[in-house]
Amino acid sequence: MKSLVRYGRFLWPDRWMLLLMFALLIGGTGLGLAVPALTGSMVGAVKTAWTHGQWQSSAWRQVPWLAAGLLAAAAGSGLLGFARGYLTEWLAQRSMFRARDAIFGHLQEQSFDYFDQAETGQLLSRATGDVETLRRLVSRGGPSALAALLQFVGTAVILLRVDAVLALLILAIAPFFVWTVLAMSQRMRPASWAVQQQLADLTTVLQEDLAAVRVVRAFARRDHEEERFAAQNEAYLERSMDVARIQARYQPLLSQLPTLGTVLLLGVGGLEVLSGHLSFSMFVAFNAYVLMLLGPLRMVGMVVNLGAQAAASAERIFEILDATGQVTQPEHAIRLPRLRGQVRLEGVWARYGDNGGWALEDINLTVQPGERVALVGMTGAGKSTLVQLVPRFYDPVEGRVLIDGQDLRPIYLHTLRSQIGLVLQEPFLFSASIEDNIRYGRPQASAAEVEAAARAAHIADFIETLPRGYQTVVGERGVGLSGGQKQRVAIARALLLDPRILILDDATSSVDAENEYRIRHALQTLMHGRTTFIIAHRLAGVMFADRIVVLEGGRIAAIGTHAELLQCSSLYARICELQLAPAGSAGHGEVPA
Repeated sequence: MKSLVRYGRFLWPDRWMLLLMFALLIGGTGLGLAVPALTGSMVGAVKTAWTHGQWQSSAWRQVPWLAAGLLAAAAGSGLLGFARGYLTEWLAQRSMFRARDAIFGHLQEQSFDYFDQAETGQLLSRATGDVETLRRLVSRGGPSALAALLQFVGTAVILLRVDAVLALLILAIAPFFVWTVLAMSQRMRPASWAVQQQLADLTTVLQEDLAAVRVVRAFARRDHEEERFAAQNEAYLERSMDVARIQARYQPLLSQLPTLGTVLLLGVGGLEVLSGHLSFSMFVAFNAYVLMLLGPLRMVGMVVNLGAQAAASAERIFEILDATGQVTQPEHAIRLPRLRGQVRLEGVWARYGDNGGWALEDINLTVQPGERVALVGMTGAGKSTLVQLVPRFYDPVEGRVLIDGQDLRPIYLHTLRSQIGLVLQEPFLFSASIEDNIRYGRPQASAAEVEAAARAAHIADFIETLPRGYQTVVGERGVGLSGGQKQRVAIARALLLDPRILILDDATSSVDAENEYRIRHALQTLMHGRTTFIIAHRLAGVMFADRIVVLEGGRIAAIGTHAELLQCSSLYARICELQLAPAGSAGHGEVPA
């Protein structure tokens, strides 16, 4: 319930419209309550008008007015109900818009350590399915529950005024009804949570299978994936059937308890009419009011079910909105001016997760503005971890990372990351045009600047051969381009940003030898004046570095030029032999062209 109350923040900006909805609800309920009274009065007028086998004109004249009032009340109730229904759906859609926007915005603020642990399918399920469940509560469940409550209270008051004894007999079923509703609600909430959690797990399996469809086919694991999906699908079915069993247990009782009220009305009320204690017209009106009283009770089961689902969904949504990552930005963050590009790591210790082993241990390194530093080491040595500290994707557990002498922790992240160009080992392209992908970091860049960046990355000639040139739309994750082509588009994107600090995380790994040679010479010119970190597994990727930092087990093992390290670092010589030298030349210290 607390989470549902918190969800009200997404309705609060439309509070005046919410008040209007309540006013329409009260007005519609009031007109609805007038219908049975007018019906009873009309029956009484007709009965009075027909006296001793003939019409009494004086009494008959009341009938048209009562009929007109009855029609007006029914029509007014219907019109207000229509307006209320439209307005509640409008409010529901607006709240869902804000909730989705808040979730997406909060996810954008999360640091990488949050996504290291979160499952994509879970996040997708909460941002879509759970938000949709809350929309149904706002548009249907909430207004229906409030309307039912107003109708129940208003009807009960009228019944007590008409015939207190008969009304109390009928209302005596209410405690049993409340007990049944509470018992059902207590069981529905955890069951609904389990259903939605299992649906998220099912979404995760589906999302992973679609993302890895080529791997699945390549390793002939279709049967395995079908079995994995079937297991999650069956688990979802079982959780859904748990909810169905709870509903099957309580819904008959919720449906039959109102019937008891009808039996009491017909029995006791009929005796009162025969004894003369209750007029026939009042009995008709009383019966109509009892039907209005029992109507809300019959829909309680639906409201309880929807409320339980919505409560579970709200909790799952606020688990995301309450989550905080390792990297946070202070309220009054410092905005960086144009960087010179000096990077200094002082006593840095870093790891992934609170219980993981150290990825970096006591790193002390200073990179001067415009200097090009290559990072080499065996797999798991800490190369990628080190460069991810520079744009503050992660924070060190101990020590500091400084740029131009400024600690990164109090810095406004946008002013930091907008001056750092990053080319990842696995390039990611959006489902958009090639031009939009290249200018992603600088949306205001001109077409000429986009083309210049593409030429510098040696991808312009290929783009110009495409039917729509730079307006060619690439598929999801760059489908339609080769690995080398995607990498060169990513390089062009980083170059267009004109960053002061450039990070190349094995940026030429997907490029063939000819294009690697061309890009390498282009990068030598383009890196001039920029502080550059280069992670590479080929000698060609590090030969133009001013210094090479050799990492081993998260520590700096050696620093120097290629020639110096071959003489003083056995680890570097071994890396050259195992990973960097071309086939057939390991151990000879040969440098590929």
